[in-house]
Amino acid sequence: MTPEPTTSATSFEPGTLVHDPATDRVGEYRDTVGPYALLRPVGGGREWQADPASLRAATPEQRLSAGVRAANERAARDTWGHVDLGRPPLPVSGCETCAELAGQRQTARAESDASAVTDADVLMRRHQRAEHGA
Repeated sequence: MTPEPTTSATSFEPGTLVHDPATDRVGEYRDTVGPYALLRPVGGGREWQADPASLRAATPEQRLSAGVRAANERAARDTWGHVDLGRPPLPVSGCETCAELAGQRQTARAESDASAVTDADVLMRRHQRAEHGA
């Protein structure tokens, strides 16, 4: 690994991608406020404070990795942003298909088969959108 060039944060232009060794993250340099440099995640997000003296210009590999990560996160938001994947869908009372899929999910959980649990959730969400307008 080649050593990162030493550059003080005050010489960074806003928008420069820098590596913060304290968090091992690459961020977009925004400004220095008081004793801190403000960095923004590549692709957007919540800014964080960093020690300006420890910041280094991001290497080409770090810039590429941060760009790919941001693109993947953006694609995931665009694809799944409308679905709360943290909560499994509930079966609709009286629906045989929902009950069957809930049973499949319960069996998969008992067998510690996370992939089958996810499959049952996906199938139930598709069914509910098509049949129940949920």
